[in-house]
Amino acid sequence: MILVTGGAGFIGSNFIIEWLAHEQAGVINLDSLTYAGNPDNLASVGSDPRYVFAHGDINDRPLVAALLRRHKPRAIIHFAAESHVDRSIHAPEDFVQTNVVGTFNLLEATREYLKEVTAAERAQFRFVHVSTDEVYGSLGANARPATEISAYAPSSPYSASKAAADHLVRAYHSTYQLPAIVTNCSNNYGPHQFPEKLIPLMILNACAGKPLPIYGDGLNIRDWLYVTDHCAALRLVLQKGTVGATYNIGGNVEKNNLEIVRTICTLLNELATATAPHERLIEFVPDRPGHDRRYALDTTKIRAELGWQPAEEFTGGLRKTVQWYLDYSGWNARVTSGAYKVW
Repeated sequence: MILVTGGAGFIGSNFIIEWLAHEQAGVINLDSLTYAGNPDNLASVGSDPRYVFAHGDINDRPLVAALLRRHKPRAIIHFAAESHVDRSIHAPEDFVQTNVVGTFNLLEATREYLKEVTAAERAQFRFVHVSTDEVYGSLGANARPATEISAYAPSSPYSASKAAADHLVRAYHSTYQLPAIVTNCSNNYGPHQFPEKLIPLMILNACAGKPLPIYGDGLNIRDWLYVTDHCAALRLVLQKGTVGATYNIGGNVEKNNLEIVRTICTLLNELATATAPHERLIEFVPDRPGHDRRYALDTTKIRAELGWQPAEEFTGGLRKTVQWYLDYSGWNARVTSGAYKVW
């Protein structure tokens, strides 16, 4: 089996669904079910005998130790994190506690567990730490995309906490020979994303006739990656990645926020005609503090070493995403009402 932390969240739940569809091994999902952890995300695999849910916090080291001893996973895929920049500006302590201290406690539990296993089991074991392109900081308009050896320059409490976690994981590899790999991904989009993030927020607001708020001039640029492409990359990293290495995982699709919102409006004008035209709802609002202008990733390494490349073209992926939110109105209603928290 493998142990996934934060598997009830957006990327984690998609990873578990994709894993069970492509692999024989089972999954233990350790999730504390904060506001972004939604058991509904995993309804399609809930009856799969290979799927085990464990309700708990990565900071609970005895719980993590007990799960490791009981299930003897051959890998940990570490998604569990606070991830919304706006929330990190208003409540930075939560991000330090989960992203930094939580990662430390998970690493310590893993280090102790690896003392108890056989040499063969240790040689097979992997700790895959899932991080973000935001650790590299803001890039100039003409700057080259960040590589795996680019300097870290985080701008928000969120990106600083993820940078600290990255450094801890690398330190545990160097100091204790913990068999770890770090991945840094660009902005993910797709099904099951909590509607505080740009794409689902715009879809749900537009369908409800609410304003579509865009920070500043709307020209902040992000690289976009469909979530199942990210999941496929992580499976390859686990299978073939080099211990101690870092891999950038990006879609190589740079779009500014205004372009994203206008594309969503165009799709909704076609797919949700009752509330069209949606462009009328666009509003520009004051920019958030420390808003990075551009992120971009150089993905040469993972393409060359592991043979990975995105399968989903952006326009098709965005259409799938918009259609999913239109089709799963029950999921949307439970998320926005908070009813999903009753499980």
